[in-house]
Amino acid sequence: MGKNLVARIMYLHEFQAKELLQKHGVNVAPFYVAASLDDVEKAIAQGLVEAVVKIQVHAGGRGKAGGVQVAKSPQEIVEAAKKLLGMRLINNQTGPEGILAEKILLDTPVQFSHEYYLGVIIDRKTASVSLIASREGGMEIEEIAAKSPEKIFVEHVSASGSLRLYQLERLAKNMGWTGSVKQEGISLVKHALEAFFSLDATLLEVNPLVQTEQGFVALDAKISIDDNALFRHKKLAAMWDPAQQSKAEQKAHEHDLSYVALDGNIGCMVNGAGLAMATMDLIRFWGGKPANFLDVGGGASVDKVVEGFKILFLDHAVEAVLVNIFGGIMNCEIIAEALIRAIQEVSYKGHVVLRMEGTNVASAKQMIEKSGLDVVAKDSLDDAAKIVCQLVQGA
Repeated sequence: MGKNLVARIMYLHEFQAKELLQKHGVNVAPFYVAASLDDVEKAIAQGLVEAVVKIQVHAGGRGKAGGVQVAKSPQEIVEAAKKLLGMRLINNQTGPEGILAEKILLDTPVQFSHEYYLGVIIDRKTASVSLIASREGGMEIEEIAAKSPEKIFVEHVSASGSLRLYQLERLAKNMGWTGSVKQEGISLVKHALEAFFSLDATLLEVNPLVQTEQGFVALDAKISIDDNALFRHKKLAAMWDPAQQSKAEQKAHEHDLSYVALDGNIGCMVNGAGLAMATMDLIRFWGGKPANFLDVGGGASVDKVVEGFKILFLDHAVEAVLVNIFGGIMNCEIIAEALIRAIQEVSYKGHVVLRMEGTNVASAKQMIEKSGLDVVAKDSLDDAAKIVCQLVQGA
């Protein structure tokens, strides 16, 4: 499975993260997943009498938005499920369209004595994996950092995927773990690191990690996976939930395109992440607003590029498209052929500005000219960005 060399992430639902943690030796409370009221009734029939009911969406802030409810009886569980199944979460993480909750998690309530925070991340500053821990769990790590930065502890993980003995001892001391709790905590940290590396994760977060009479329990969990590593993980790839993405993002995923929707009106077709960032920066410089980040990569086929153009052309928010291609690995003729086909197949009537350099650029430009399509060609990226902004602004 060929992938563009762009950092892409596949997010998992909480119930999926818990399933994976459980397989790697981390304790979680018993839970049920429901996509319908029938599923809820089945869970109750199996003995569920109390539950923390949570919508399953790829966004935070569920509790503040009313997406988490405590139910203390089977009747309350059903009532909560009726409210939460099909709920659309809208906050600053989801954008104005929000995300639909097609599934809910029915968590068994747990009695605990203390809440902790535990996370494993890829630390770009140190070019290493870091383990982050805090005695203060149950709140956003950013909130902890703002209120009590001295209560956040960071240990850099070796390339082998483990912490040294002195690091584990230091972590246990900072977390206040002693005796049998210390041994349990160290064991849990080892399991979490094992999960992180074996899953090719980009983030593993347990918040809160709670201390109970039976030991540590991951009360809430979050895991995201490096999309470029999914060729090694067919079972993980099957966990992708297309319902959590827009139709354009679903289409891009199906055709292995790097696509991120933005809130502007100028579509961007590029080949290379750096080129994409430069293109979007120049659009902003000339007063425009990018509608997306779409990178077709270096070795895309005509059909794949056609699908990329269709994603842009069929977006009602896109009033113009800027195509910026450097034909190193990519053949400019492929872009030209795909552009012509896509415009004809969807009868696109908006503005198209094209800037190409590199392999077969001369013949590619001739193909565009012979097509008779209304495409503005520019040799300079700065000129191309300027003219596309002027076209959108009606100048």
